[in-house]
Amino acid sequence: PYTTLFRSVGFRERRQREFLDRERMFLESARELIRDEGLLGFQMARLAELCEYSVGTLYQHFGSKEDLLVALTTATATEHVSLFARVGNWQAPSRERLFAIAVADSIFVQRNPEYFRVAQYTLCEVVWRAASPGRRSEFMAETAEPIRTIVNGIIADAVASGDLSLGVLTQDSVAAGFWALTCGVHDLVHAEGVCDAYQTEDPYRLLCRHTNLMLNGFDWKPLIDPHDEAALDALIHRIQKEVFHDLCDHT
Repeated sequence: PYTTLFRSVGFRERRQREFLDRERMFLESARELIRDEGLLGFQMARLAELCEYSVGTLYQHFGSKEDLLVALTTATATEHVSLFARVGNWQAPSRERLFAIAVADSIFVQRNPEYFRVAQYTLCEVVWRAASPGRRSEFMAETAEPIRTIVNGIIADAVASGDLSLGVLTQDSVAAGFWALTCGVHDLVHAEGVCDAYQTEDPYRLLCRHTNLMLNGFDWKPLIDPHDEAALDALIHRIQKEVFHDLCDHT
């Protein structure tokens, strides 16, 4: 009986590994398909054909196209969370750590240029509401909540050290301002032609500049001169070297 039981458990574990491996393959192929053929024309049947599986097998993993898009956004955002976690663990003053979140965002988008375009589409009301509660909960648990925890932790450290006084604000409301700024920059970058039309500087350098202006507006100590280009370059370079040394070219 014990031998039969162990064989049964081993069989279930193997089937589960095979299921997860196949799901990762579907997501990676979907990422490549969207990159090569565009997002709006993405079809489940085309993905199944590319992966050499039946459409029925694909739907065993994802109940709808919307579920697949939410799962794809969640899987890619895992790296986003890992970069933020590096910042959260960095031994530096709270203001530099919050600023480093903007640097982490710029590194992430360089490594995943299609992510925010897919995320914008996936998180719009029509697609998001059509996805299953399970997939939406998975996204919140694996991406949104960890990021909120990291950023709010930096804000809490700033308050505890006397670098920041919240006044009538809360940690979430401070974080929301920064979130709105970063999301706005991503939206502009991925709205084709908008940044070119306004002839702005590199949008992610602009994000860093506006981050310093916002932190000064919160009276987050130490206040700095947001127009000091040399100081801005030095801080970005130090963050890249100390926090993201394996991801950045320092030559």
